[in-house]
Amino acid sequence: MDKKIKDEVIKKIIVAFDYNNTYINHSFRVLYHAEEISAIEKGDPDIVFLASILHDIGIPVCERKYKSIEGHLQEIEGPPVARRILESLNIDKEIVKEVSAIVGSHHSPGEIDTVNFKIIWDADWLVNIPDFFDAKDKEKLKVTINDTFMTETGLKKARAIFL
Repeated sequence: MDKKIKDEVIKKIIVAFDYNNTYINHSFRVLYHAEEISAIEKGDPDIVFLASILHDIGIPVCERKYKSIEGHLQEIEGPPVARRILESLNIDKEIVKEVSAIVGSHHSPGEIDTVNFKIIWDADWLVNIPDFFDAKDKEKLKVTINDTFMTETGLKKARAIFL
């Protein structure tokens, strides 16, 4: 995917996130980890880029519609927003389909069993762990990491960062 398309996607997510730096920065942090994991796990670079940047794109709709950003709501509201963005840029239909599926399942492990999904899952958890778990409780953190991560690379990164 060329830089121009990537830049356009980034512009569109910034607008879709209503310029909320928390959500924008989260997406970029997930992208950073996803691209590192993908390089080793052999994910599709285009799908990994797009799914990383778009995985939480349903949050603003959820906030307006439900006054909540719960994961299952993001999985409902995110795919249509992701599809609109991708289709507006004439992204290949198969890429739109897979990225939308990842966005629609990114809080539900087991619904999709692709390397691209696993990369996004692990990258999102690398960013989210500090928000959900006490870093001082190393035993609980160790169990959580071992039970949560889906790729060997993600698991190694989590252990290196948090343990």
